[in-house]
Amino acid sequence: MDAREIDRHLAGGVAAHARLVDHLDGLLADGSLPAAIGTPSLLPGWTVGHVLAHLARNADSHTRLIDGAVRGEVLEQYPGGVAARAAAIEADAARPAADHVADVRRSAQHLEAAWLRATQIGWDGRWRGPFSGELPLMDLAFRRWREVEIHHADLGLAGFGPDDWSGAYVTEELARRTMEWSARQPMGMTGLPATAHALPPAWRLAWLMGRATPDGLEPMRFG
Repeated sequence: MDAREIDRHLAGGVAAHARLVDHLDGLLADGSLPAAIGTPSLLPGWTVGHVLAHLARNADSHTRLIDGAVRGEVLEQYPGGVAARAAAIEADAARPAADHVADVRRSAQHLEAAWLRATQIGWDGRWRGPFSGELPLMDLAFRRWREVEIHHADLGLAGFGPDDWSGAYVTEELARRTMEWSARQPMGMTGLPATAHALPPAWRLAWLMGRATPDGLEPMRFG
């Protein structure tokens, strides 16, 4: 991955942050967000509040990983593992809507400042994820962009869905997910079904990520 690719991922992440915060500010102002915090999101078992808490805590985890790498350390994304991650989200999920929006904004701003620090060291470093071993620090740029685009839609709030994902994100993620899908198929079956190809790119991606099951296609694993 070269510097131009990382810069593209960072620009995508900054834009995704701005869209998310602007959307939340609007829903807070019109009174619809406070009523939605405790309602189910599109993520199984999570309310809107859980998704917002996850977005903020994920940003904080990236900031921590980057600052560790700047110091020459290789850190765990979530100290205490997946149980501690889940507990932190649960603890924050039921907060008032205004607190959630302030937290999402603050954590995104801190992360964007950390991105500048990572750029100064050339994104040289590694980190450990909760479901993997050591990974390159530079992977975090795209991972955060993905996190915000996808979970913004997972909130299930009026005004943002797969049709609103950025075209640049859909193009890159769709190529990645299509390659992963092809790698899991039997020898000689590498192309997506014709029914999937007929879908708009964003909805083809939504299917591959388990966010939609269009007519004629099997449900995909959520992820």
